[in-house]
Amino acid sequence: MAEKGSGNMENNSSDNAVPGRTEQILCQPCSSKDKQTVADAFCSTCDEFQCTECSSVHTTHAFLRNHKLVNAKEVKTKQAAFDMKGLDQCDEHQKVLEFFCEDENQLCCSTCAIVAHRKCHSVVEIQNIAGRSLSTRSELKVKLQEVKEKAEKVIENSKSSEEQLNQDVKELSLKIRRMRDNVIKMFDDLEISVAKDADSFKTETLNKLTRKRSNSEIHIADATKSIATIDNVHQNGTPSQQFILEHKMKRQVDELSSNVDKECQRLETVTVSFDFDETLRLIPLPISYYVPGQLTLKYSVPEAVKPITTVDPIVKLTTITSIDRKQTGDDVEEPLYSGLDFLPDGRLVTVDNKNKKCLIYNEKLEKVGSFQLSYKPQCVVAVSEEEVAITGINIDFLRVSKSNEITLNRTCKFQTKYESICLKDERHFVVGTQDDTRHVRIVSLSGEEKDFSINFPNKKYPVDTSACTYMRNSDKVVLTDRDEHTVYIYDIKSNTRVVVKDDQIKEPWGVAVGPSNCILVCSNQTHTVVQISPTGRVLSSYKLDMKHPYKVCVSKNKSLIAVSSNLNGGRKLQLLKLVY
Repeated sequence: MAEKGSGNMENNSSDNAVPGRTEQILCQPCSSKDKQTVADAFCSTCDEFQCTECSSVHTTHAFLRNHKLVNAKEVKTKQAAFDMKGLDQCDEHQKVLEFFCEDENQLCCSTCAIVAHRKCHSVVEIQNIAGRSLSTRSELKVKLQEVKEKAEKVIENSKSSEEQLNQDVKELSLKIRRMRDNVIKMFDDLEISVAKDADSFKTETLNKLTRKRSNSEIHIADATKSIATIDNVHQNGTPSQQFILEHKMKRQVDELSSNVDKECQRLETVTVSFDFDETLRLIPLPISYYVPGQLTLKYSVPEAVKPITTVDPIVKLTTITSIDRKQTGDDVEEPLYSGLDFLPDGRLVTVDNKNKKCLIYNEKLEKVGSFQLSYKPQCVVAVSEEEVAITGINIDFLRVSKSNEITLNRTCKFQTKYESICLKDERHFVVGTQDDTRHVRIVSLSGEEKDFSINFPNKKYPVDTSACTYMRNSDKVVLTDRDEHTVYIYDIKSNTRVVVKDDQIKEPWGVAVGPSNCILVCSNQTHTVVQISPTGRVLSSYKLDMKHPYKVCVSKNKSLIAVSSNLNGGRKLQLLKLVY
């Protein structure tokens, strides 16, 4: 059976040559009808070998006349296309999807275009419009991420209900046994009777909860698989394949989202309780007569069900103070603050890339400390109450005393060039690389290096084209791509990513994690700080009183941010109040 996308051929290669046998390339449309017809032409647009009769449609239909036909004998092989696993095939005719009907918003193969859409006014080739929209893919992934989170909520609710159910059932026995000392025989029978009914209810309920959890796990698996498919096609597929995937996946995502929403609407709280009657009938009657209480088995749904989808708070910024960074007497050039971070006590530590300095500012942005470095620093992070780490040629650890005296403690040397840096936990950093296909790495405080389990694209970021940060609560890495106007959110656990593109994000540079795990990004060309949700939704954009914001950091109590700019002749450092 021929590989998908290639014509059926009979060859007379040197390994199996037979006298009198000639190479024949068969017509692909005819082969699909079990007819053996020699191909006379190859259409590079249709990507098919065709006989004279099948190729004649190119002259009878106007929208096919610009296809390029060549003699089949001149084409020996065709380049293998990326395997879309059937997603690029027409469901009705099992042919490659090549057209898009803008009138009816439908993907079409050549047969669909001729038969079903011949009266439509705008049937265009996919390859001519495939690059129009790039946002649908991110929207699909954001929606799939929300599907996963909702399904996880269902599982969490099921587990909680199971734990509560088990606890309630255990309490039944304890409550009954406290009464059994007075009426041993009666309460022995009572325990057996109640436990039997309760266990029966428990078994039935657990089966129901197991089915709920199983369905939600399937939804998670489907969402994860779809996200991986979208990433795979985005990285390896053609624009046409990406367009086809986005159009075909949209219906699947909507259906998956609808199924999860239905599961969320059917969440229930399961309880088991037992209450004694005020009087006990001790006459020797059957157990059904003298049970001193009643077993209550019920499901309950809260009257006002709160939406499971979390509402991301929008932060508000207010400028507190601002200073111009002009060249002073001991500066070689106009200062450029390439790294910022707050110490735990609220002081701001910065590094001046142009003048090779580490500087300390108080809450009024008054300079209170300075230290001369021997290299151009790239970024800085506060490690503890009195220690910071600076990236440059290596990573330097500096002590910053309460009295603002700065001294060099130690240096960790590396072969890899590191730029942006932030804390991962008490013993490790997350660092962004320069000119390395491992865009983000992990470095311990003692200097040991290791990699994330992330499939990064095979590209390298030169200096000042990318920055990273780490979301500790959700184990995600955020990476900005200045040249592509893109913010990537990598989920470490699932090895998936969300691609954030928006008109409000132009040349994203510095990035930091704000309150409620939101992402704050400096948009250099729009002169704004953009807020993004943990799932990749753009929430707000704050216009700054400065041009070309460059780097941003957030205080430890999430109440302040500091922003530096990189505008030549007008560089600033600003302190802003953060309210949410």
